[in-house]
Parts: sequence; C-alpha cells; structure tokens
Amino acid sequence: MWRSSARAACVVCQHLANGTYGVRGKSPLQKLHLVSRSIHHSRHPLSRFQRLPLRISVQPFSALNHLPLRSSKLLLVKHGSQPHRTFWLARVASRLLKLRYLVLGSAVGGGYTAKKTYDQWKEMVPDLTEYKWIIPDFIWELDEYVDFEKLTKALPDSEDLAKLLPDFDKIGESLRSLSGFLIPGYNLISEVIGASDLLLLLGSPGDTAFRATEQGSEAEKQYKKVSDKEKVDQLQEELLRTQLKYQRMLERLEKENKELRKIVLQKDDKGIHQRKLKKSLIDMYSEVLDTLSDYDASYNTHDHLPRVVVVGDQSAGKTSVLEMIAQARIFPRGSGEMMTRSPVKVTLSEGPHHVAMFKDSSREFDLTKEEDLAALRNEIEIRMRKSVSDGCTVSTETISLSVKGPGLQRMVLVDLPGVISTVTSGMAPDTKETIFSISKAYMQNPNAIILCIQDGSVDAERSIVTDLVSQMDPQGKRTIFVLTKVDLAEKNVASPSRIQQIIEGKLFPMKALGYFAVVTGKGNSCESIESIKEYEEEFFQNSKLLKNCMLKAHQVTTRNLSLAVSDCFWKMVRESVEQQADAFKATRFNLETEWKNNYPRLRELDRNELFEKAKNEILDEVISLSQVTPKHWEEILQKTLWDRVSTHVIENIYLPAAQTTNSGTFNTTVDIKLKQWTDKQLPNKAVEVAWETLQEEFARFMTEEKGKEHDDIFDKLKQAVKDESIKRHKWNERAEDSLRVIQHNALEDRSISDKQQWDAAIQFMEETLHSRLKDTESVIEDMVGPDWKKRWLYWVGRTKEQTIRNETKNELEKMIKCNEEHPAYLANDEVTTVRKNLEARGVAVDPCLIKDTWHQVYRRHFLKKALGHCNLCRRGFYYYQRHFVDSELECNDVVLFWRIQRMLGITANTLRQQLTNTEVRRLEKNVKEVLEDFAEDCEKKMKLLTGKRVQLAEDLKKVREIQEKLEVFIEALHQEEK
Repeated sequence: MWRSSARAACVVCQHLANGTYGVRGKSPLQKLHLVSRSIHHSRHPLSRFQRLPLRISVQPFSALNHLPLRSSKLLLVKHGSQPHRTFWLARVASRLLKLRYLVLGSAVGGGYTAKKTYDQWKEMVPDLTEYKWIIPDFIWELDEYVDFEKLTKALPDSEDLAKLLPDFDKIGESLRSLSGFLIPGYNLISEVIGASDLLLLLGSPGDTAFRATEQGSEAEKQYKKVSDKEKVDQLQEELLRTQLKYQRMLERLEKENKELRKIVLQKDDKGIHQRKLKKSLIDMYSEVLDTLSDYDASYNTHDHLPRVVVVGDQSAGKTSVLEMIAQARIFPRGSGEMMTRSPVKVTLSEGPHHVAMFKDSSREFDLTKEEDLAALRNEIEIRMRKSVSDGCTVSTETISLSVKGPGLQRMVLVDLPGVISTVTSGMAPDTKETIFSISKAYMQNPNAIILCIQDGSVDAERSIVTDLVSQMDPQGKRTIFVLTKVDLAEKNVASPSRIQQIIEGKLFPMKALGYFAVVTGKGNSCESIESIKEYEEEFFQNSKLLKNCMLKAHQVTTRNLSLAVSDCFWKMVRESVEQQADAFKATRFNLETEWKNNYPRLRELDRNELFEKAKNEILDEVISLSQVTPKHWEEILQKTLWDRVSTHVIENIYLPAAQTTNSGTFNTTVDIKLKQWTDKQLPNKAVEVAWETLQEEFARFMTEEKGKEHDDIFDKLKQAVKDESIKRHKWNERAEDSLRVIQHNALEDRSISDKQQWDAAIQFMEETLHSRLKDTESVIEDMVGPDWKKRWLYWVGRTKEQTIRNETKNELEKMIKCNEEHPAYLANDEVTTVRKNLEARGVAVDPCLIKDTWHQVYRRHFLKKALGHCNLCRRGFYYYQRHFVDSELECNDVVLFWRIQRMLGITANTLRQQLTNTEVRRLEKNVKEVLEDFAEDCEKKMKLLTGKRVQLAEDLKKVREIQEKLEVFIEALHQEEK
C-alpha cells in the first residue's frame, strides 16, 4: 500500500517538474530541490545515499520583480527530517500572489466578453423611433400634467389589496381534487385535436393513416379527399379574412385614436390642461415651399425640396385620389372637361377640426358642412379662371391650399393639370405643350415624389403619362404608381392577369417604388367620402384579384396609399432638406458679398422697405405743398391766368372796342364783351388755371432734387403717384359759381382811386402791348423773310412766297402812311388797287394773301399807336379824376386794363384761398389713398421700383428668409426625431 502511494506521488512530482510554475526552463526530477524530494519521496534511493549539500542550477524568480531570488542553502537531512520553517511560508506567499493575477485576468477578460455580447445584442434590437408617431402626443406629455406621486399615494397598500383577494390555497386544493377526473378527458380531447390537425395538414395520406389506426372502419370512408387546389383556396380565403379582420380592427383603432386626439386638441382652460398650440412641422415646411415658389417665380427656376407631384392623364382620377387622401370633396368636378387649369398645392396636416384655408385668405371652410364645401369648390374654380390669362387654357400660377383634420397624413401634394393627347376646340393651341412643360418642371426636381395616376378602366396602350414619368425618373426611385377604377377594370378586362402585370410593373415601360390599386367611387359626384371608403372595402373584400393572389393586401385601398406616400415624402425630406439649406446658405454668402462690393454705403432695403421710404418722402412733399406762401400762390395764379386770357382780351375785347369813334361807344362795347366773357368762359378758365398751377407746384416738389439725399430709384414711383392722384382729384363744382359773381363785381368797378393804381394800370398796359408788338413783328418777319442785314451777315435769302409778301407789306405800309386813321379792315376796292399796283411791278398776288398781310401790318400799326397813347396818358390821371373831357387824353383803354388787372388780382386771391383751404388737403388725401393702393398691389410695386439694387436687396432678403425658415424646420425635425 505504501509503495503504491509512493509511486503515485512520484508520478505527480514528475508532472510538476515538467511544468513551468515559477521556474524558467524545464528541470528533471533529479534536479529538484532536495527538500521537495524528501517531502514527497522519503523512501527514494537518493534520500538515503545523497548527504552532501547541493545547489540548484535553475534559479527561481518572483512575480513581484524580475530579479532572480537568492539561492537557498540546503540542510543535511536524514530520513524523515523537516525543512526550515521560513521556507514554506515564502512558497505559500508566492502561490497567493499567482492567484491574485489569475483572478484579475479572469475579471478583465470576462468583463470585455460581457461588453462585446451586450453590444451585439444591442445592435440586433430594431430602431423603433420611426414609429413613435403611432403613439399620440398627449401620451408623451402625461407626466407634465398628471402628478403620478399623488396618484400612487392615493392607491391602497399591497397589504390592503391582499385582504381583498380570494384564498388561492383553498382554490388550489379544490382544483387538485378535481384533477383526477379532468386529466383523462383532457388527454382524450388533445388526441382528437392532434389527429384532426394532422388530417388537415397531410390531406389524403393523413386520412389513410387515420383509417389504418381505426382498423378501416366503414364510417370513415364517408370523408372525401381534399385536393391540393381546394386546400390552397381554403388557406387563401382564410388568410384574406384574417387580413381584412385586422384591417377593420386597425381602422377602428385609428378612428378611436382620431377622436381622442380631437378631444385633446379641443381642450381649453376648463379641461385638465391647455395644450400649447405650436405651428406644426408640415405647416412650417409648407411656408418654406410658398416662400420658395415666390423666389422661383422671380427667376423662372425651381427649388429641389421634396413635394408629392400628382400627374396623370385627363380624367384618370387624380382629383379623386387627392380627395380620398384629404378625406373631403374639395375640388370642382366636371364630366370629361378640363377642371384643373393650374397647379394646386395642398398641404395636409393634423388638426382638431376638418377645415381648409387659402394661403392669402383668413377664411376657414368647414369641410364637414356641405355649404362650405360648395363655397370652397367655387372659390377654387374662380381662382383658376382668374389665373388663366386671355387666350390661354392653363396657367403656371400655383394656388396654395391648406387642409387640416384629425387623422390626416402630413404631406405636401401638388395637383397638376391632366396630360392630354389632343387639343380640342375652345382650347389654346399651345395647351398640350404648356401642360407638358408644367409637368416636367415639377417632375424634374430630383427630390420630388411622383404619384403617377393611371386609369385602369382604359387600355394601357392609351396611357401618355407613363412615358413622361419614365423619362423623368427612369430608375423609378421616387415614383409611386396608382391604378384607379379597379372595379371597372375587373369587370371590363377579359384577362385579370393583365391587372396583375400592371401592379407588378411588367406591363408599362416604367419602374416605381410601389404599386397600388384603388377605387375612388362609382363615378357619382354626390358620393361622400365615407360611402366611397365602404364601397372600396367591400369591393376588395369580394374581389377575385385578392382571392387569386393577383393583388396583395398592402397594395390596395387609398388608406395604404396615403401611408406609403407620407412615409416616402418624409424620408425624402429628411434626406434632402439639409443639403438645400446648405445651398441657400452659400447663395446668401454670394449675395451679401456682391452687395458689399457694389453698394458699400447703402442699407440693404428690399422693395417693401424702399416703398415705405418713398411713401414718407412723398407725404413730406405733400405737406410742404401746404406751406407755400400766399404771395407765391397769388403771383403764380395771376401770371398764369393772364397768359391764358390775354389773347382773348386783346383780340376780342380791346381791338374791337378801340375801333369805335368815341368814348361812349368804347365803354359800351367793353362792358358788353366783358359781361359775355364773365358769364361763359372766365370762371372756367380760372379754375383750369388754378388746377394746372396746383399740379405744377405738386410736380415741382415731387421731382425736385434734394442734393446728395436724392435717390433716383424713387422717380418712377413718384411720377406714378402724382399722375394717379391728379387723375382721382376733382375740383369743387361750386367754385365756378362763386367765382363768377366775384369776377363780375370786380369788372363792373371803373373808379381808380389813386395815382399809384393809375400808374400800375399804365405799366400793365404797356407791358401787354409791348409783348403783343414783339409777337406781331416776329410773325411779320417770318412772313417776309430776313431783312438785308441778316441776308448779308448770315448768307440767307428769301423764298418766292416771302418775296411776294414783302412786296405786299411795302405796298400796304404806303397805304397806312397816307391814312394813319385807316380802319382795321380793307375794302374790296383797296384790295384791288393793291393787287394791280403789285402786278404793275410784275408781282402776281392773291387777294387772300393781301388780307392776311394787312392783318399783321395793321396790328403792328395799331399797337405802336396804342403805346404812344399810353405814354400820353401818364399825365391824364388828373383829368380823369376831375372828369374833364379832352379828346386827346381820353384814357378809356387805361381804365379797361385797370379793370382787367384788378379782376386778375381778386381772382388770384380767391383761387389761392380755395387751394390752401380745400384742394391741397383733398390732394393730400388722394395721395395717401394712392399710396395705400400701391402698397397692396405687389405687381405695381415691382414695376415702379426696379433696378439692379432693388432686385439684389430683394433676393438677399428672400434667401435669408428661406434659410432661416429651413433652419427652424430642420431643428423642429430633429426634435421630432428625438
């Protein structure tokens, strides 16, 4: 026994010696320490005979440091002797140190392995943040409004609840007592169910096996074998029923969710909490698109932000699909005629009430009321017809409409006019090309979702839109194909597999992300959305297309279509919106740099800001018009009025009266003619002069340059405001009547009170006569040509007619010299005498030419004579005041001019009062009205405020606005994703 144990120990020591526990290199058993051999092999031969001290060649090392340990001195031992006490303590310590590193290494390795396993499991878990929208918003906000701590304190304790629960121990004992009776029956039922399941799965082989287990009883032969086809049909029907069942459940839950969200959104201060109404994400995005549409219209370009572009052949059902997505019959309808005449941008968003609103209007249309729906359809039709210019059928102007309602999918759709193949009568010749250009302009946006609508009730070969869509999106990465009127297609198409080929994308030469089949009603415009949904669900529930697996359940109904379109739309928005924001950021930098280089000292004022600045300047100028001095008004009015009436006074009053022989006849003639003039012409002429003077002064203030502050960019606007204000201004109609009375009274007065007025009248008369004489001489010079000085100095000559007139003038002057008191008219015999005298000198002349020349010659003679008489009358005031009668100093013509001068002064004073008290204020009011009208008319402002500087500032403001809105939208989008 002892020997066997010794051998076993020897084997263990050999294994230990072959190991490397704390020793560098391997050592045979003979080289082990003597103490080690003596401990394990006390009867080993070497322990008896080897008594000399021994040093080991291999040096042990410590794990604490890498220096070799000091060699131990071995003691001579006899058989059964023990080693020194301090040696085994060192060995134990070294073993413990080794154990520490083993534990530390295991902990580190295990921790790393656990972390790696956790990361792998974490990556396998799907990301559910995209489905966060399924849960209503108020669920996430419950912790803000409900105090769960108070709620938990109000609940009963667990001990109180335990007292209310039944005694499950007693119930368990009762059930165990009954288990002996229930277990055999349960086993029997399980066997029967298992056999029936096996029968259904295996068919006839299972039936045969079942009969074999029952030893071929006669009763089992009555079961018929089920064929494979019938089993497949059975499973398909069961699958379809299950899908429709869950679809109805989903719709019921969505309806309940819609009602709950509606209730939550309608809560006011009386409810549990008041919801913070913020601008929705889709509304923010729609505002960005509206701003971009204005910017794109200025440059005839298109941005690259995502939209859902709805295209299709005419009468393919585009509008019906849009109405099903919007859940309201909002578009005007027609039977076969073109109804969509311009692009309609529809922004769908969620809200408590089902309402619609135009971008440029504050009116809300309640889509649950038929009256508002009819009014909305009528308004859309009116806007479409207004947007279409004369001679055109379709327009590129976009109508922006926002639709809100509970349960609506958030997206932006653009309904385009239907693509046509033939231009019919009543359409513009370029209608087809215009529709194609509009469709291409929207579809060429690389981030636009193309919703291609195809009529399923017509032959696929008649489709036009599919070729257009395949050109714009050949890979089909952003196209969704929709087949409408599937109910009619199933009835009319002989081969249902053709519909399957369309939905699978094998019939048309186009690719798409998804294919959908929808039914949008029975073709009756009076159908409601709910009835269309019920009809669509009933049709697909009984359709052979689904039963025969030609269509899949997720490819049918407009509900699935709207969900798919919304998902694609928001996916495209998330992928492209930041890139567009960066592009506009770069555009903003370029515009700001251009402004700094070209207009370093000017503010960046856009068109609206410039209009406000010009408006203030114009109003200041109108106010300054009221500050014109009365003296300035009267001088201008008097001078202008005399310039206007002087010809009539000289030709029709003074000259005819001067032909009389005595002063009585002269005064009578003057009084009659002045009375006629005052009653008919003078008041009207005075009002015209006053109105023209007001216009001239207003124009002078408007166009006057103000030094360095003058900005010529406002000139067109000021001119337009001036013209429109003057056009709207109407003078007071009663002014003429009051002015007629004043003028008549002024002209009736003949008494000159002092010498100063007499001298003023003479001076006025002389100035008038000198002016008329100068004009007459100018006319005569034009008639007879240049005199001999001009002919010699300027080398000019007379024409043949001028030579004849010159000879006639000379002959007539001889006649006047002979009789200076000659009357104003030539007698016929005098005309003949002059003609014969001229013919005797070889000058053939016409009698009419003689009379025309006489009129100017006599006029000059009379004016010179009147000026001489006027000079004599300077000393006639004494005779006039004493009423002396002297034929040489009868100064009735001076009195006439004094009456005219006094009438002009009184008239000017009256008109000045009317201008300053009434007309200037009315003109100021007209100017304000015109400015308000121009402020509302954007097209007018664009025409009047033009130029590179205006356009650059306008672009800079628009780009900044777009960039800011995009940044706000991106931030809101990131918050929603979180």
